[in-house]
Amino acid sequence: MQLPRLFRTSSFRLTLLYAGLTGASFLLLFGVVYWSTTRFMDRQIDATVASELAEIQADARDDGMDSMRGNVQAMVGRVPGYFYLLQDASGAVLAGNLPAVEPLPGVREWPGPARHRKQPLSGIRGYGVVLSNGGYLLVALSTYQLHEMDEMVERSFLAGLALAMLLALGGGALTSLGVLRKIELVSQTSRDIVGGDLQRRIAVRGSGDEFDHLAISLNTMLDRIQTLMEGLRQVSTDIAHDLRTPLTRLRQRLELAQRRGGDQQTFHAVVDATLKDLDTILETFSALLRIAQIESGARRAGFAELDLGELLRAVVELYLPALEEKNQTLGEHIDAGLRVSGDRQLLMQLFANLLENAVRHSPVGAHIEVSVKRRAERVEACVADNGPGIPAALQAKVLQRFYRLEQSRTTPGSGLGLSLAAAVAGLHEASLALEDNAPGLRVRVSLPVAPR
Repeated sequence: MQLPRLFRTSSFRLTLLYAGLTGASFLLLFGVVYWSTTRFMDRQIDATVASELAEIQADARDDGMDSMRGNVQAMVGRVPGYFYLLQDASGAVLAGNLPAVEPLPGVREWPGPARHRKQPLSGIRGYGVVLSNGGYLLVALSTYQLHEMDEMVERSFLAGLALAMLLALGGGALTSLGVLRKIELVSQTSRDIVGGDLQRRIAVRGSGDEFDHLAISLNTMLDRIQTLMEGLRQVSTDIAHDLRTPLTRLRQRLELAQRRGGDQQTFHAVVDATLKDLDTILETFSALLRIAQIESGARRAGFAELDLGELLRAVVELYLPALEEKNQTLGEHIDAGLRVSGDRQLLMQLFANLLENAVRHSPVGAHIEVSVKRRAERVEACVADNGPGIPAALQAKVLQRFYRLEQSRTTPGSGLGLSLAAAVAGLHEASLALEDNAPGLRVRVSLPVAPR
């Protein structure tokens, strides 16, 4: 028969282990206490009877057996629980309240129950000496209180052990139930998410325990998964939207060429236009694959230390003809010797995308600023222009794949430039922020300084 789920939990098994350790600890403690108490009481009894024996012998040392017999007889019954015995050399009882015994010197003990003079006893313990005349003197004390104390210790131990076991098992059961409830919440949340409710999250109680830390970590993971799923859904929609137009044009152009026939020159014109549309589609897929590769972190292996100012000057030099074509001016404020760790090709792609956006979206005669400065333990690079800029409400959206401010999508481009730049920045543990340049747009990229 299968045990209830409570008894099959790891926490309840740990409870059983702790209960066993508690029982073993109680047994060990009981053994130490019992042994120490018994030894202490035995020493107390031995010291008491030895003192009593010495006193009787001292009082009768000069007067002989008759005086000792009188002293022993006077002691009998004076203090309850004391027992005396004086025998002559032949073993006959001369005085006392004990029957004749074998005259053995040293500690004597009769642990079993005995009755003398109708007084119930549980045992006696004493000390005997052989006298110089062959007689025998024994002084003993009842061990009734010792046995009573032993029984009390045993009862206390059993009661304490039973209570400890009950508390351990009860506490373990309550703990297991609490763990089961928390695990069931996680399981239910997981089932809801598998069922399609991606908004579900594990409740955080605020206690700061390990379950809260686990819930926070899982919720963070779920947030990331939801973001990726939404991004994937958005990318799928945007891919379908962006590729539908060029693919439709391709089909229409080919159908038209097939229907009309025409001369060779017209056919070549159709093929050239088709190839351009195909190149645009391939560039879009290439950019998507590049972003996916960057976000996977596979390019970190190629990181090396490089001078960011030198890299940015090389990018600016590439775009000087485009600046001159639009009669745009360029301002450079690049500090020397600012070194970062990264992939040179990817960083060039990042700043090339930023500078290309500034040149393309700024009007003729616009001014563009490029700067690189050291700020604490980071290197900050900025690309700013005084063009139309981006509304603050849309600055976060333009970092998404395929998002374009121009909804008609008549101008060249796929809307992946800033997405690629954001992916490269994330790979380099850099922050990429879009700000209002009043007028225009300022893009700020902050990278960590290369470790020494």
